[in-house]
Amino acid sequence: MNEILRLEHIQKYYGNQGNLTKAVNDISFAVNAGEFVGIMGASGSGKTTLLNCISTIDTVSAGHIYLNETDVTELREKALARFRRENLGFIFQDFNLLDTLTISENIALALTINHVPAGQIPKRVEEMAETLNISDILEKYPYQVSGGQKQRCACARAIVNNPKLLLADEPTGALDSHSSQMLLCTMQRINEQLGATILMVTHDAFSASYTNRILFLRDGLIFTEIRKGGDSRKVFFEKILDVLTMSGGGVTDVR
Repeated sequence: MNEILRLEHIQKYYGNQGNLTKAVNDISFAVNAGEFVGIMGASGSGKTTLLNCISTIDTVSAGHIYLNETDVTELREKALARFRRENLGFIFQDFNLLDTLTISENIALALTINHVPAGQIPKRVEEMAETLNISDILEKYPYQVSGGQKQRCACARAIVNNPKLLLADEPTGALDSHSSQMLLCTMQRINEQLGATILMVTHDAFSASYTNRILFLRDGLIFTEIRKGGDSRKVFFEKILDVLTMSGGGVTDVR
């Protein structure tokens, strides 16, 4: 399979020699095109720091990150900003939509920033809205729609540029259970039907059960990995709970 992302001995530490904290400690793994990968771990395990390093929001202290065969750790600020726009999509817990723009305009903004010709934008927005079942709210503003609809708009904005990698940081954290399930089904559909490669950080076992593979972090290290394979989502969910229990994180830690 085509490898999209590769991490080689990534480290991220804070402080100085007298008081050094390693948030990420020598992590290496790869993600192939079309995978839906979850990263799990208790608070302080390093999962969000790792995602921030991959997304280039944070710089690594040591190691290399290759995205689509480009070493992003070697890019300078201007080149890095362009690379991020052209290769990465982001789904945030708090949506990050602009309330002064309609849903349609929020999605279109991602295309405008990437210098897509104005004549092509409406069609691409409409196609993406249809895929995510939000065509009927395109002319509404974010404050006029539900949390689940906002998050689907955020998904549309994230993937309308066909990014090489879609990054999601606790995407269901601000949603109720029904909206969470709808969003996760949407992300699964994006992965299966559009071939999107997704890397999702979550502390929630239910959310993680929608992925195909999960990396479990503890103290800045990957301590184990499980794959869904041919298992049903229910069986995969139970395996996730088994790993969390084994690692000292009970069900109460993943809700």
